[in-house]
Amino acid sequence: MLISTKNRFIKYLSRPYGGRRHDFHLLKQEFPPELPWFENCTIRVDSGYIGIVNNYRCKSISIPHKKSKNKPLTSEPKTTNKQLASERIFVEHSIAGLKRFRILSDRLRIHNFDLYDKILGVCAELWNFNLAN
Repeated sequence: MLISTKNRFIKYLSRPYGGRRHDFHLLKQEFPPELPWFENCTIRVDSGYIGIVNNYRCKSISIPHKKSKNKPLTSEPKTTNKQLASERIFVEHSIAGLKRFRILSDRLRIHNFDLYDKILGVCAELWNFNLAN
């Protein structure tokens, strides 16, 4: 899980988790909903964070529309989703900046999560340093 600014600076990077985990479950684990974590923030998330509107207080939350199994999206929600994607692209650029470092983009052969967490942190710091200079 990664929190980034519009300038692509990485502000928060969660520790790595093994196996399959739902994004929103990880958010609730890292940032308990009882506390006012995002009260003064404008949040743009992807569709993996569907329950965020009900559990967190924010200045504003932008979340894309999902199509249902039997009902495709009309043109209006599709246009809204494109607009939200154009605002969220900075986060994707931050993730791509991390993947510049081949140790993160190649097949993971490090089985020690503590070591991988340190490597991930160093790569995030290098990415932020690259943006600052």
